This record gives sequence, C-alpha cells and structure tokens, in this order.
Amino acid sequence: MNHKTLLSFDFGMRRIGVASGQDVTKTACPLNVLNAKNGKPNWNEVDILLKEWQPNHIVIGLPLNMDGSDQAITTHTRKFSHSIYLRYNIPISLHDERLSTKEARSILFEYEGGYQAFRKRNIDSIAAVIILESWLEENSL
Repeated sequence: MNHKTLLSFDFGMRRIGVASGQDVTKTACPLNVLNAKNGKPNWNEVDILLKEWQPNHIVIGLPLNMDGSDQAITTHTRKFSHSIYLRYNIPISLHDERLSTKEARSILFEYEGGYQAFRKRNIDSIAAVIILESWLEENSL
C-alpha cells in the first residue's frame, strides 16, 4: 500500500498556515506560515513547498459562519483554492474549518504554556494541522 502525502492550508489575508500529513496514520504536523499580501502568497514559496512535499492531495480550510453561511473571507479562500488548482493541477478539497483557530489556541496554551504561546504564526500552522487531521478522519484517498 502506497501512502499518500497531503498538504493543508489555513488561508488568511496576511498569513497562510501550512501543515503536511499522510493518510496511513491520519496525522499531520505543522510546517511554516506563508506571508500573504491581500490573500496572495509569494507563489515562489508555494512552489518550493509543493516541490519538496509532492502532495497527492491538498486540503484548504473553508471559513464559514457558525450557521454554515459564507463569511467575507470565504470568497477569497475559494479564489486561493482555485489558483492552487490551476497552478499545480493537484486535487483539492475544501474543509469546514469552524473553530479550528480556537482549538489551535487551546492546544498552544495547553502544551506551550501561557499566553506567550499565542504567536500568530504558531496558531496558523496548528490550525492547518487541525483542518487536515479533521479531513483525514472523515475522508480517504
């Protein structure tokens, strides 16, 4: 059985958290955070990530309101997803990310101790882990 490598993105207008994972253990680990300008990453950095990890699938967190309706950033996330697909032709799934940032803050507080742990960069990459592991629990490749 060949394992599949996945990347996950927690999209934001200024920062995009990244995580990698695989389908055998259904676990993920945080990578880095990409800086973005008005939702646009440095595509050279994305190129490097995708060349290094060679994912079979990409999961992108889809921000929704608690009632399931779109937020203002949802449209930007869909555009980012479409750009990734057009550039790299890798299958993409959008995954509901409600509460992932809140859960990431909780994890950082518990394991890294105190409010000093709430560095935005950590939160974004941990949120990407939560998104990917949640998707892996519900899906298979």
